[in-house]
Amino acid sequence: MASPSLGLEDIVAALLPGPEVLAWGLAVALALDMIYPRHSGLALKLHPVRTSYIAALRLARPGSGFLWGIAVWIAVVTPHLAAVGLLLVVAYAIHPALHALAVGIVLKHSMSLRLLLDTCLDAAFRLESGDLEGARARVQEVVRRDTSRLGEGHLASACIETTVESLVDGYTSPLTYYAIAGPLAALLQRLANTLDGAIGFKTPGLYRVGWFSARMDTVLNLIPARLTVLALALASPLAGGSPRRAIAVWARWRGATESLNAGHPMAATAGALGVKLEKLGSYIINPGSKLPASTHIYKAVSLAYAAAALYTIAAVALLVARILWW
Repeated sequence: MASPSLGLEDIVAALLPGPEVLAWGLAVALALDMIYPRHSGLALKLHPVRTSYIAALRLARPGSGFLWGIAVWIAVVTPHLAAVGLLLVVAYAIHPALHALAVGIVLKHSMSLRLLLDTCLDAAFRLESGDLEGARARVQEVVRRDTSRLGEGHLASACIETTVESLVDGYTSPLTYYAIAGPLAALLQRLANTLDGAIGFKTPGLYRVGWFSARMDTVLNLIPARLTVLALALASPLAGGSPRRAIAVWARWRGATESLNAGHPMAATAGALGVKLEKLGSYIINPGSKLPASTHIYKAVSLAYAAAALYTIAAVALLVARILWW
């Protein structure tokens, strides 16, 4: 058992774990995501995504300026990182195994894959069975746009779009930062993404105060969004597509969305599936093809799982390389 009196090196080791601990933590997080995808009760109330979202909404004063937006971001992110950092240090002081478990739990709270994909699979099943209203309700749980009047094609498109956009936001991006800099870096990415979702809107009341939150999310997801394109392209044969077509559509339509990052995985997926993705009044990706159907949602979910697996293998390879050579 580690000594309860920790020096600076111990604190650094607790907050920036070595690759062996990160590998164990990743295994814990993946297992938890599969067996416990949806939080409830006290676990939900204390989830950093929920608490940071609520805090951002309460602190962001509509009509406030850019400086207040920066202050809100710092005021929300800092205590969350400090609290989780303290838990990691305490776990490290008690026992190495508890520290590895804590690292995995932090990563589990920083990424999510199965919950979103299960929701989209249920939406696809409802569309397939003719339950349009049920499908609209399920898709509304995971997208911002109003789904109450969307037909099957645009519902399927919305579900596919959010599947691959959230693959970046909720899985590949936090995993990237985790493999490089540990659990606090993964949590930082997730908090930044949450604040963007809370106040990063271009509305008259939130544009200025939410500008910094939106930009931080864009910056942090810049590289992971593009790396995810590679994973989607490599996995595209599992969806009946080809890497060449996925890359070709990505190269042509990655800039169709207003977001600097969202269009990248969407365009690659449109190419992989051979479909058109459209948000009415906003953008069209791969317009030469038809809108997707429920069957394409199933393929998109399989594609997302396969791309996530490839990305995970790459992260593990990085950790192994750090163990062997760094």
